[in-house]
Amino acid sequence: MRPSHRLAAVAASLALAATGVAVGAAPATAAGVCSRSHLPLPDPSCQPGAYNPDVTQRTIGSTICVPGWTKTVRPPTSYTNRLKVRQIAEYGYSDTDTSDYEEDHLVPLELGGAPKDPKNLWPEPRYGDRPAQDKDVVENRLKRAVCDGRVGLEPARSAIAKDWTTALAKFGLNG
Repeated sequence: MRPSHRLAAVAASLALAATGVAVGAAPATAAGVCSRSHLPLPDPSCQPGAYNPDVTQRTIGSTICVPGWTKTVRPPTSYTNRLKVRQIAEYGYSDTDTSDYEEDHLVPLELGGAPKDPKNLWPEPRYGDRPAQDKDVVENRLKRAVCDGRVGLEPARSAIAKDWTTALAKFGLNG
């Protein structure tokens, strides 16, 4: 293991211990098992995305298109912070400051992404050419297009899971 990855793994273990989570409680993973080469996207082998089965095209009127609905399904930070620490180590990030990452849903809650599934959550950097804040704009525009009937739920989910940086262009929603 490279020294920088070893340091990241040690830092992540210490952070987990500080939160009261047993270091051995997480599934056995090595630092750097997820590739950063896909940034600003997550490694699709680690986070392919996952859907909330309660959200379908038929139920959007009582789920994602209801103002405030995402608050009812958003996982607590006590859950996402522990996951973020573990996943920062899995990605082998040399920067292990958790405030530099948003534990983000690849398929956003606004489009019926699975709230607590680690396959749908990843530590998205708040820095770089395409920081986490940029994805928030995409999520909101796609949700409006789905709720307005301009884009179907499944195509929107698929587009954002495949590549959030091109999802708006796919539907002509860039402007």
